[in-house]
Amino acid sequence: MKMRKLGSQGLEVSALGLGCMGMSDFYGGRDDTESAATINLALDRGVTFLDTADMYGVGKNEELVGRVVRERREWVVVATKFGNVRGPDGSFQGINGRPEYVRAACDASLKRTGLDVIDLYYQHRVDPEVAIEETVGAMAELVTAGKVKYLGLSEAASSTIRRAHKVHPISALQTEYSLWSRDPEDELLPTVRELGIGFVPYSPLGRGFLTGQFKTPDDLPADDTRRNHPRFQGEAFAKNLELVAEIGAMAEAKGCTPAQLALAWVLAQGEDIVPIPGTKRRTYLEENLGALDVVLSEEDLARIDQVLPPGAATGTRYAAAQMAALNR
Repeated sequence: MKMRKLGSQGLEVSALGLGCMGMSDFYGGRDDTESAATINLALDRGVTFLDTADMYGVGKNEELVGRVVRERREWVVVATKFGNVRGPDGSFQGINGRPEYVRAACDASLKRTGLDVIDLYYQHRVDPEVAIEETVGAMAELVTAGKVKYLGLSEAASSTIRRAHKVHPISALQTEYSLWSRDPEDELLPTVRELGIGFVPYSPLGRGFLTGQFKTPDDLPADDTRRNHPRFQGEAFAKNLELVAEIGAMAEAKGCTPAQLALAWVLAQGEDIVPIPGTKRRTYLEENLGALDVVLSEEDLARIDQVLPPGAATGTRYAAAQMAALNR
């Protein structure tokens, strides 16, 4: 497994991580047995970087990840997040970055995972009501206390990242980035590279859309939250299928799958980038890992830029309410 560094504080992880969110929430159905088998296979194949959050499955995802990794704890890097608050029934109750909440959320995540330390702790979304200096100050105290090793932010604006980094070194920024979500190229990537912060793209396969597995919105399970995302709806869905067709044609020419091409493109954007494609099935995990063997030439990359330039996707990443919580 190829390894990559995240940040300048010593954190090193596999070049490809595993996003675990969909194992417990949002994407329809749960099968903890298959999910656990997928995590174990990922670890067997050299993946050392697992991504979860306290809101995924309202804590159930952290419990799942914790159960699986405890036996191989010495070399597995577990990242989790706080800040998106949900009730026991799964209802969203807002964003909380208050210092007292940071401390309580960390203790709760440690208890659920059964781990003695969180390797990478992200603020999931920036709380506009709390100065980032206060939130990161509390996170820094967790490092001093030995409860957390490295700090991260998710979907934060460049100015916020700079302010946070002055309080305590930030090792990673997690933000959506893929062939159909290239906004980070404008400000975020230049900022984190200037500051020596690693970049962790989530949804590098466009929430599965870029794999070509969805032909109509009805291919999504009835309880799948992607049905609420503008890019998966109506006319936008049809237009985005045209992009997927282009990706499929290029992948066929390269002798790989569309998913592998999309992941290879993200990996080719820099050695400081570690995508975390999510899956709950071993079959898709194996396919994703194959992207590490796909080499894109300068000609390939130029062709991809021509066919899928920034802004090529139709529709916003999230519905309006969720979009409002991004880039704060």
